[in-house]
Parts: sequence; C-alpha cells; structure tokens
Amino acid sequence: MSTPTQILRSLLHELRQASPNKCIKNNLAANYILAQFKKYQTTDQTLCKAREEMKFLGKTYLCYLQSLRRHAEIHKEYHGRGERTVKETADIVGFKLPTDPK
Repeated sequence: MSTPTQILRSLLHELRQASPNKCIKNNLAANYILAQFKKYQTTDQTLCKAREEMKFLGKTYLCYLQSLRRHAEIHKEYHGRGERTVKETADIVGFKLPTDPK
C-alpha cells in the first residue's frame, strides 16, 4: 500500500518530468500540493478522514499525470510523420519482412 510520502514523492517526480526545465522550485502546482499534504498531516494516533481523502486525490492526480506523460510519449512515437517505408511499418506492428534468397 502506498504511503502519503510515497504518493507525494511520485507526484513531485511527475511534475518535474512535465516541467520544461525540470525544476519545480517555483512551480505553483508543486507548492499547492506540498501545502495540502502539510495541512492534512496527522500523527498515527489520530484518525483523519481528510487524510484518506488526500491520499485518494493524490493517487488520482498521480495516475492522471502518468497517463498524460505516457500519452505524449506514444503520440510522439506513432504520430504520422508522412510516408513510412514498408520495413518501418512492419517494425511498428511487430512483423518481420520475408527475406528474398538470391
């Protein structure tokens, strides 16, 4: 099971990946996420429903950021770049071209 700390670290990692200069020191989203996690920080002896909600929201946003990054990678790889050769197309779908022995 993911702890809130692991979720927070993963969220910050994904924000860093999405940032053009790979720095999130002055990023408003990162500052907001850190403030929310600090706001709902509790001890182990206290039951806090809001903390569980923060954990759920953190996992949801983490899934969203990871999906956005993966979508961009897939789009970049498979987006049409004009005409492809038969070999390139076969490589994309996982086929091998038959060899012509001479």
